[in-house]
Formats: sequence, structure tokens, C-alpha cells
Amino acid sequence: MGKGEKCICTDCSIKLPYTNFHQNDLHELNPLERRFWGKVPVKYAFSYLHFESKGRVQRLLHRLKYKGAQDLGEHIGKQYGYQLAEHKYNLQFDLIVPVPLHKIKLRKRGYNQSDCFATGLAEAMQLPWNAKALARTTYTSTQTSKTRFDRWQNVEQVFMVNLPDEVKDKRVLLVDDVLTTGATLEACAVALLDAGAAEVSIATIAAA
Repeated sequence: MGKGEKCICTDCSIKLPYTNFHQNDLHELNPLERRFWGKVPVKYAFSYLHFESKGRVQRLLHRLKYKGAQDLGEHIGKQYGYQLAEHKYNLQFDLIVPVPLHKIKLRKRGYNQSDCFATGLAEAMQLPWNAKALARTTYTSTQTSKTRFDRWQNVEQVFMVNLPDEVKDKRVLLVDDVLTTGATLEACAVALLDAGAAEVSIATIAAA
């Protein structure tokens, strides 16, 4: 990377497949929001990037999840947070909550990649975030090779709200690293809404 470049070089940054979903009108549904129709009431849904198998985005996510690149997650969060704030989406949320890892996986990895993303978003959007509001109560197997139905069964009823007073009546922005079938995010959203959250919206680094 060149002088002054941070985490992602300028050339790579230019070539990333941005979704630009946040540029839609506030009242116009984007393709990601339509994917949650009939599943869980999601107010807004955004992804910064389109996921490409074996492409730049997959390599970025691999660095973030498995190579200890926590600063990369924060950097992406800040960049996206500034763009969301520019379109006034920071006024639509009261609290940012990352999808949690189970304590066994957290201990093994040493950090939660979704919390890194949440930290950057929170700083850029000047919003509070809480990494302990939501907890994963069951250690589930990896989602990578599962069908949509198997993914839903794998995460159904494994999330609980640890701090209901933190989310009650709040417009929550739920964040994760990547959206594939959406099963994990749906399960988290249901837990938050059942605990009294006023609304749940979703933001991820990438969407497949």
C-alpha cells in the first residue's frame, strides 16, 4: 500500500464492487430489503459490498475473520458509516448491535469481526453500540456449506437478548460481516424484536 493508504490500497478500493444501496430514497426498497419480506420485519437493510467468491471481497473478509485484521473491520465500518451518515441514515437508529460469536469461538479467535465493523460504524455515525446486548447461547456448526433450511435450523433459538433494557424501544441497527441466506440475521432480529426493540435494521460488510 502507498503512503497514507490504510488497510485497503487505493487501487483495490476503486475496484471493489460497491452496492450503493444507501443511495436509494429513504422510502424506496432496495434488493436486500426485499429479501426479508415475509420473514422478519426489517426497516432498512444495507450491504457495503457485493460478495464475490474468490474475489477481492472474499479476500478482505478472510483477512478480517482469520488473519487478525481487526483494524480492517473498523476501517470498513468508518468508510461505510460516513456514507450512511451523509444520507442521513444515522438519524434512523438509536443503537448499533453486532451479531455475537459464541464464547468458545470468541475465545479461540480473540475478537468478533462483526464488532470491529460495528465499532467503525458507531464512530462514523456518532451512535452508541453495545457488543453485549445480544448473546449466542448455543455453539453452532459453521454455516458455510449448509442449505437455507439447514442454516435456519442451525441458528433458530440460539440468540438471546442479554440486556433487554438496552434495546427496549430502540431503533436497532444489527450488523454482521456477510449476508448469505440471512438466517442468522433473521434469528437475531426476532430476538431483538421479542425483547421490545422498536425497529430492527441490518447492515453488513458484504452480501452474496
